[in-house]
Amino acid sequence: MTIAKPTDSWHGGDAYERYMGRWSRQVAPRFLGWLDAPPGHRWLDVGCGTGALCTAILAQCTPAAMSGVDPSAGFLATARSRLPADVALHQAAAGALPLPEAAVDITVSGLVLNFVPDAHAALREMARVTAPGGTVAVYVWDYAEKMELIRRYWDAAVQVDPAARARDQGERFPLCRPEALTAAFEAVGLQQVATSAIELAMRFVDFDDYWQPFLGGQGPAPAHAMSLDEASRARLRDALRASLPMQGDGSLQLAARAWVARGTVMR
Repeated sequence: MTIAKPTDSWHGGDAYERYMGRWSRQVAPRFLGWLDAPPGHRWLDVGCGTGALCTAILAQCTPAAMSGVDPSAGFLATARSRLPADVALHQAAAGALPLPEAAVDITVSGLVLNFVPDAHAALREMARVTAPGGTVAVYVWDYAEKMELIRRYWDAAVQVDPAARARDQGERFPLCRPEALTAAFEAVGLQQVATSAIELAMRFVDFDDYWQPFLGGQGPAPAHAMSLDEASRARLRDALRASLPMQGDGSLQLAARAWVARGTVMR
């Protein structure tokens, strides 16, 4: 199998929407329901991507102000096309947020914390820009066990080529477990830390509905798929097709779980 050195590509907002955005939009409202924040707060979404969580906050939480930060110009362009003009969007990394101390009341981050170079630095920044008594909250996919869209991809990739294990998100991202999230929150001084799980079903009309988004190259698994030569990618596709629990009508249903965590800023 011929593999170019893959990277976690994050630049094409529309391609990401087809791959993960449609599922992000299902998780976001459930996460906000778990937070149960009262209206009238100032919100910041760190790693706002294409705007799924910002959109849910605007629809569900009646914020006094809404801001988003993301390092990807392509993702921000997609978010800008989907969000109202009064949402403030900034291009910046999670470890260097372009906001002053105590600028917001609630800082959230959806499906991002695993991908930042230094998760503790990002959490410290999220706490810094959040007012005392405010909330920092995140959610991440359970890559290690119950995020079957991705879990089944890597299982098939490793079956075809054991070297792919080095790219497996379940192996690379220890924060995809609640104990690790709790430890990270407490390490940066967040108090009253709580975790929970959000579960949903991912339904695909056929195998192509599952497979084609991987060809957009956005995220670790799609970036890996597009690093393969055509013959290797075809072998991976066939191994995936054979391993998936396809229904008699050609459809497919997979389980997904996201872990959620929140903490209170005390200083």
